[in-house]
Amino acid sequence: MRAFKVMFTTFVLALVAVMGLSGCTVIFQKGRRTDIEKISKLKNDLSEIERAKQELEKRLQDEINNKQVKVEMQDKGLVITFVAEVLFDSGKAKLRQSSLGKLEKVAGVLNTTVADLNIGIEGHTDNQPIKKSGWKSNWELSTARALSVLHYLSEQKVNEPRLSAIGYGEYRPVESNDTKAGRQKNRRVEIVILPKVEKTKAETAESVQ
Repeated sequence: MRAFKVMFTTFVLALVAVMGLSGCTVIFQKGRRTDIEKISKLKNDLSEIERAKQELEKRLQDEINNKQVKVEMQDKGLVITFVAEVLFDSGKAKLRQSSLGKLEKVAGVLNTTVADLNIGIEGHTDNQPIKKSGWKSNWELSTARALSVLHYLSEQKVNEPRLSAIGYGEYRPVESNDTKAGRQKNRRVEIVILPKVEKTKAETAESVQ
């Protein structure tokens, strides 16, 4: 019995130390085994995402060095940002042939390292009005581009129920649209690897009420 208590105490102290280094606050309460299980599951998901980040940085090293692609952790998950011109011709939503190999590298990681996580694909534009390209607005263009990436990932055997696409148009810029460089950064497609968020039975019941 004493040995068990020593082992349990050692486990708790180790877990607190790990979570403390990651900037998280951990509160233990008697009888809350589900909390420990959720923390463990979250740590596993984050570990998967961190491995995916490292793998993507390795596979996309040339594109990252050339500022065509960026891989970074954000609040919403692991975000792979493609400058729109890398994937599409101006005003178009058909993937450029030269972009397929880059997306194939991403698909390889999605199919292996994070094969159980969902993927959100977001299309974004600058604030320049649509003129001659035939789109009704930047919403349609950004959505069509996100869907083009989605369909290509599907063709690369990424499980379709994991995939979703949305177009934000000009309304979520990352830089000012007052400069050419800023507008270029705003024209982008983001592939977001989403960590799982699991609810307990009590949380699910509360959300239904």
